[in-house]
Amino acid sequence: MSFTGFPAAALDFYDDLEMDNTKSFWTEHKHVYEESVRAPMTELLAELEEEFGAAKLFRPYRDVRFAKDKTPYKTHQGAFIDVAPATGWYIQVSAPGVRVAAGFYDASSERLARVRTAIDEDRRGKQLEKLLAKLTKAGWTVGGDKLKTTPRGYDADHPRIDLLRHKSLTVSKNYGFEPIIHTPDLAAAVRSDWKATQALITWITDNS
Repeated sequence: MSFTGFPAAALDFYDDLEMDNTKSFWTEHKHVYEESVRAPMTELLAELEEEFGAAKLFRPYRDVRFAKDKTPYKTHQGAFIDVAPATGWYIQVSAPGVRVAAGFYDASSERLARVRTAIDEDRRGKQLEKLLAKLTKAGWTVGGDKLKTTPRGYDADHPRIDLLRHKSLTVSKNYGFEPIIHTPDLAAAVRSDWKATQALITWITDNS
């Protein structure tokens, strides 16, 4: 089947799950998850696969072994297409609607050191600044985990100290409840969004 949009029932499902995150609720409403969340997400990813590659659809169950929060189910459905370790494109549907993202969410110390070396270098660092400025102007939000202190080996007054503090680097864009999320047009919108971040993904893979 082709993607026709996420039904309102998908958002309602997660709205209710946030209020009653229990096995009994999940068991009673699992058919809603399968029909209104998992099925359309799978169809959307199938339409994008030829251009971006196969996606990993994340499990709906939380790993609570070492978590203080023991609620068993995730309150969103995410999917990720990786083009390098922990680097690629992401999409999520939840009670607040649909969100897309791109970037890298994790890095080994060696890989992070290579990224910081590139940020420190004038040519490559300014290139990244321009990429992020262009995306910000287009409505994307820059995010990721950051050090509160200055990374070792760099000066606090470095012109790109804010970027150097990043331990992960992502850009995201929210569609929220916009009518497009309930239509087939969302597939074309996500395709356009991910293509707009291709230069950022390339910068990360080339410099890490």
